[in-house]
Amino acid sequence: MSKMDEQILVTPREKIFENESLAFQGVNSDKDNLNKVLENIETNFSVMRRGDAEDNFNYKQPIPYAVVRRVNEVFVYKRLTGGGEKRLHNQLSIGVGGHMNKINTGNFEIQLFENLRRELDEELDIQSSTKKLEIIGLINDDGNEVGKVHIGLLATVDLDRKATVKVKETEQLEGEWINVKSLVDTEVYDNLETWSQFVADILNK
Repeated sequence: MSKMDEQILVTPREKIFENESLAFQGVNSDKDNLNKVLENIETNFSVMRRGDAEDNFNYKQPIPYAVVRRVNEVFVYKRLTGGGEKRLHNQLSIGVGGHMNKINTGNFEIQLFENLRRELDEELDIQSSTKKLEIIGLINDDGNEVGKVHIGLLATVDLDRKATVKVKETEQLEGEWINVKSLVDTEVYDNLETWSQFVADILNK
């Protein structure tokens, strides 16, 4: 099965943003808004073929986007030229995530965390005595066609201070720890993917 035939979770945009009354651009970490949007997604989500969803601006695809933290450091990875998406080569990212697949049991929160754990396991080798997952905000970028059909569910994964993290796809990615404050330094910030820039801003508020 091709990636475009994958069955993914989607929610009507008008339901998520309550006819645009909750719409925003960038990152929103307001707890009331976060809870409302998550509730709207949970109440109204359905399954759609990914290839159809990518071209349908009436729907948003919820994308778990997890930042891996170790005390005051964030794990940053760079997409190498061996990766498939040329537009992202040599760009930096501080988020791990992907499309959500439907799980037959559990509410939306359980489905969210199970999908997120799967993405983390696929991309990273994490060795840590603790692994605390928490949803802290939302990411929305309607400034381009890709962003118009996705909504990011911003999560943090907090590890213990002795934790180690390695990328699994070494031909496509390389990773390193960077101090949270360094994310907004020009030489780092300018190379971050758009969603990662949004997250760097919120982590440094």
